Amino acid sequence: MVGYGVNCVVPRFGEVTRPVLLGRWEKISKTSMVGTVIVERVIDILSFAIAVLISVYIYSGNLYKGFPWLEMPVYVVTALMILILLFLFFLGSYKERLSKVFVKLVGKFSSKFAGKLGHIFEMLLIGLGSLKGFNNFFFTILLTVLIIFTYALNSYFGFFIVGMEKILPVSFKMAWIVMSISAIGVLIPTPGGTGSYHTFVKTVLVLLFGFSEEISLAYAIVTHIISYILFIISAVIFFFWLDKRYSKFNISNSNIS
Repeated sequence: MVGYGVNCVVPRFGEVTRPVLLGRWEKISKTSMVGTVIVERVIDILSFAIAVLISVYIYSGNLYKGFPWLEMPVYVVTALMILILLFLFFLGSYKERLSKVFVKLVGKFSSKFAGKLGHIFEMLLIGLGSLKGFNNFFFTILLTVLIIFTYALNSYFGFFIVGMEKILPVSFKMAWIVMSISAIGVLIPTPGGTGSYHTFVKTVLVLLFGFSEEISLAYAIVTHIISYILFIISAVIFFFWLDKRYSKFNISNSNIS
């Protein structure tokens, strides 16, 4: 939540904040946490790309007709993320061989860069540790699916907040499509998706479902401001609560030792 809150102010800085805070609170190496953030980003992007592909099949018409630019990027990103996950999997399975081969090849051109590459491989391997074992892998997939469905539910409830069900029939399918395509706007590095999210949401509701621009923009503004305020408030509360809690914990531990 702190990471989300920071992203609402400075785009993508939440990804830096999380490993730093986890390293500080849990006494874990900050660089080791970077690997988990990289793996998480890959899973996130792949998940939303799959969500868009699902939208293509559940939409009653031709979704690509409304968004002709969407087809190629979705397939390319999906294929790319799968390749990256496969690469990370093989990296975890044959870490010694692969890291030596890559570092050796790069070392022929730049020994300094080869050292940095070796460090990156080390971070990725630590991040992959979160997916080791059936239980970790299973719960990662399960929680990812639950998070995506939660996002879709948020989009669904948004219809009723602004009274869109009184204008045209609404459904969870519609919410899924709005959620998946508007996620592209959130991925664009603006503070909390401000502007880009609104544009994508309004375009989806107007072009695909026939709502007016006024109600579509109202939906975008209301759903965005609710999440924006909640992220900021949660970030402040959790930061100070956890910071205070871990400070006391570390002081008590130092007294015991």
